[in-house]
Formats: sequence, C-alpha cells, structure tokens
Amino acid sequence: MGAGKVLDLRELVKDAGAYLGSEVTVQGWVRNHRRQKNIGFMEFFDGTAFATLQIVYDEKVSDFAAVQAIRNGSAISATGKLVEGRGGAPEMQAAAIRLEGDCPEDYPLQPKRHTVEFLRDIAYLRPRTRLFQAVFRVRSVAAQAVHNYFQSRGYVYVHTPLITANDGEGAGNTFTVTAAAPGTCVKPEEDFFGKATSLAVTGQLEGETYALAYKRIYTFGPTFRAENSNTKTHAAEFWMIEPEICFCDLDQLMDLEEDFLKNVVAEVLEKAMPELQFLQGYAKSNLIEKLQALTHSTVARVTHAKAIEILRSAPRTFEHEAVPGEDLFKEHEKYLTEEYFKSPVFVYDWPKDIKAFYMYQNDDGTTVRGVDLLVPGSGELMGGSQREDRLERLCQRMDELGISKEQMDWYVNLRRFGGCTHSGFGMGFERLVMYLTDIENIRDVIPYPRTPGNCDF
Repeated sequence: MGAGKVLDLRELVKDAGAYLGSEVTVQGWVRNHRRQKNIGFMEFFDGTAFATLQIVYDEKVSDFAAVQAIRNGSAISATGKLVEGRGGAPEMQAAAIRLEGDCPEDYPLQPKRHTVEFLRDIAYLRPRTRLFQAVFRVRSVAAQAVHNYFQSRGYVYVHTPLITANDGEGAGNTFTVTAAAPGTCVKPEEDFFGKATSLAVTGQLEGETYALAYKRIYTFGPTFRAENSNTKTHAAEFWMIEPEICFCDLDQLMDLEEDFLKNVVAEVLEKAMPELQFLQGYAKSNLIEKLQALTHSTVARVTHAKAIEILRSAPRTFEHEAVPGEDLFKEHEKYLTEEYFKSPVFVYDWPKDIKAFYMYQNDDGTTVRGVDLLVPGSGELMGGSQREDRLERLCQRMDELGISKEQMDWYVNLRRFGGCTHSGFGMGFERLVMYLTDIENIRDVIPYPRTPGNCDF
C-alpha cells in the first residue's frame, strides 16, 4: 500500500478542508459494502468520530477482485485521495484497500436496523452500531464533563471502597462478599475479613471522612445493589457521582446541584452534538431542545408538603394518590415538572420516616433537610441532603433505626472531632446518560449490564 498520512476520522471532521486533494490512509472497519460490476462503495468508520467516510473504488484499485470480496465488519486499511463528494462531505477515491481482519458472512451486524433487545444479546458487538457509537460517546463525554466540573473547582477525587462492612442506606439489598467456597457456610467472624461484608451501595459515608479533611470532595465509581428488579431503571451494577461539601447547607447544596447539572449538560451539547443529532432522529424526540432548555431554565423549589398540596389540588386524577408523608410516584414527578412548574424542580424537606438516617432533622421533628431534583422527561435525577452534624441527634436516630453506633463509630466520631455543617448529593451516572440520550432502558447506557439472571459478558 502506498504512502499517505494515516488519518483518524476525528481529524478529518475537525478540518476537512485541510485534507481535500491529499492522499491519506485510514484504518478501521467496513460498516456496509455495496458492490457493482466495475465499482464499489464502502461505508467506513474508525470509532474516533461519529462521522463515517465513503470509500469509492473502481477497477484501477490494487487487486480489484480481492477488494470486492471484502465483507461487512472487516477491518481494513485504505489509501487514496480525499475529494469532495455529493452534498459536500469528503470521500476517498481509493488507490489501494488492504484487508486487515476478515469477517464471515454470519456477522450479526448486517446493514439493517436491529432492535435494542437483539443488540443486548451481542453486547460485545453493539458498540459498532451507530446507535451505540452515539450512546457510549455521549457517556464518555459526560464522564469527562463530571471530572472537569469538580476538578476546575478544587474538589479532590476520592476512591471509596467497593467492599464495605456498613450499609450506607440502612436498607439492605446488598451483595455478600465471602471467601468461602461455593456451597459452604462460614460464620462471618471466620470469613476473610472477620466480619460480614458486602459490595458498597454508596461511597457517601466514606466520602464524608475525606470532605472533613479537604473541604470539597467527590466520588465517581461503581456501586452495587441486590434488588431483584427487572425495571428499565434498575441494574445490579451502576456508577454513582457523590460530591460532599463542608460548610454547605441545604440551600447552598441546591445551588451547587443546579450549577453542576447545567454545566455538564452544556459540555455534552458542545462536544457531542453529532451524536445528539443522531439520537434525536432515532428517538424522534425534542432531545436537543430539552437539553438546551435545561441549561437556561430556572429551577423551582418547593417543600415536599407543598408538592403534595399541589398534587392533591391538581385538576386531574392520578393513578396513585399523593399522600402526605409518603414518596412521590413517577406520574407525580411528571406533573410537577412538565405541567405545573414547566421546569426542573427541587423538592426538599422530606418526611423523616422515608429518608436515610444521616439527614439533618428539622425542628418540626417530622422532616429532614433532604432534597430531590426532578427534571422534565426523566423525573428524579439527583438526591441529596444536609447531613446531620449534631452528635446527639445522629445517635438518637441510629438508635431508632437499630443501626449500630459501635460498628459505625468512625462515622459517629466525625461529629465529635471537628464536625461542621456539610452536605452532599448522589446521582446515578446511568440515569444521567439516559436523560442525555433519551434512551429508556438502563441496560442500553452501560457497556455490560448486570441485571437479575444476566451476567454473560
């Protein structure tokens, strides 16, 4: 194969005009190969950009017969001149195309629109499709945007443990960790760690220890929940973003959540527009308009009690009644964001009995300084709170719920050793990606989903 600058498609997309008329080499894969008697057309992609390149060849190409035999899915190197094709998009007039890795006729990704259910069964191949090229590049851009936001504001990135002896939510649903052989029964005190341990459902509690040393920290890593749920929004393994901030009360926390979300969405809009445009066409939704509207929105704020009052006075009937002291349903969140406020909404001051033990207790004795951020088209996206920093009130609440102060003495001691007002929130990263892409099932926004009965790859 002749010489020529090896070019990634991302370079071509960035400045196509600089390469027109030049001979270059590209390396990647064939998505579709259309053959005619004396000419052929290859839809080529290399994964460095969402764009594809049409490679055109004729009988002048080196070893025309071998090139015509190249099948969909094959890895190739192609050298030729870049010219302006129909519609102004660059295309290659190939002088040589070399097969780097063959692909058989039973390659599953033939040029047709496959269902997402079919693609889940071949999760190791689905990143090659245009849909998942878009989804997982948005995921990548969003992940970097999360880091950019916190790092540019002086937060310390903390890696909290995946194996833990505490249940951060106080609600079970954890995976037991053991070194015992399958089928055997070992007492926790005789097992590897000498106590009962599980996979972490949150990094928040450990994160608080570092916040009280660095002032502002965040975690961003995998967490696990053993819920036997097959809904579109639950997975056994997922990623959580959990910042923790000292000298920060609930009002300041809501300011932070709003600023964080708007900045992340704005960065995705800036850096992944081709992917978002494709996803908008795929979902036939107003995805881009929704995201742009969020970045310019004013987020409403309402107490849980007021939200219940609004719902109970709504000029419509809900499938589930809005009940004081109880959680909101999806239909309630949808009404508040899309019909009543027509904007994102912070619902704060939640009933104590349905929230975690570590939330700051209000003087009314029935509510805590917890907050959920609801967004149009998705519902709850973040959940956070001002943490209980008063030693006596924390211990009282732990006793009420039967949470061992001895086992969690390190957490209790944070209130004794220089404690201060501090707050934090958690956001499931997959839930964010679902919001950014309009993909409805969590199984389609994580590379290898772990759900009940599914751990194949």
